[in-house]
Amino acid sequence: MDRQVILIGFGASVAAGMATGLGAALVLFVRRISDALNDGLLGFAAGVMLAASFFSLIIPGMQHAEAGTGSKVLAALIVIVALLAGAAAIAVMNRYAPHEHFLLGPKGVDARLLQRIWLFVIAITLHNFPEGLAVGVGFGSGDLANGTALAIGIGLQNIPEGLAVAVALLSLGYSRLAAFSVGAATGLVEPVGGLLGVAAVTVFQPLLPWGLGFAAGAMLFVVSNEIVPETHRRGHEGPATFGLMIGLVLMMFLDVVLTK
Repeated sequence: MDRQVILIGFGASVAAGMATGLGAALVLFVRRISDALNDGLLGFAAGVMLAASFFSLIIPGMQHAEAGTGSKVLAALIVIVALLAGAAAIAVMNRYAPHEHFLLGPKGVDARLLQRIWLFVIAITLHNFPEGLAVGVGFGSGDLANGTALAIGIGLQNIPEGLAVAVALLSLGYSRLAAFSVGAATGLVEPVGGLLGVAAVTVFQPLLPWGLGFAAGAMLFVVSNEIVPETHRRGHEGPATFGLMIGLVLMMFLDVVLTK
């Protein structure tokens, strides 16, 4: 059974990652999208990640922790520590891994030594790893409905993210094929995170609340530190906020409908 759950979780994270390629494929037909629409699409991705963090990760994490400890206080403390650890892990990666924000320019150690295209790849990889981790941990909890809701939600938000990456590369002078290829490749890290997450919490069940909280913290850091600031830099706060609200309510709907 453990092996079956691991395979399902890994397969779901592969599917979610492939959705990035689906979004990137749109660049083969679309030359550019407006800045306002781009910020709205990224806001949608942020909304999905926010809702997923709370409804599919933090709340189930507390429930599992309480079932294991018999204490609401201890359960809350476990998830809080795990959440902060997840945010700290991504913060360290964000600080020391050379990468480039779309609008803020190069960040990290020796970022200027790398070609810009690889800086973009690393930046999106930092975004996608915790998403794959969340899908894997969701399935590792044994609640396939919750894992399915997470996989669908993350997959949906990967579509506009993949398109945004590809369009950004296209605007820098890369060919449509190159922009699509790199955009699609950024989703390949999600199965890695998915496999690590589902294997860890499936084999070591006591780690489940920690894994759920860790994944939530990682995604919340990405939303607050990366996505939201990017969507507000060009004065399109309205479309970005509207996109965020649509993504949030859609993920909330999926979680309610698909889970028990």
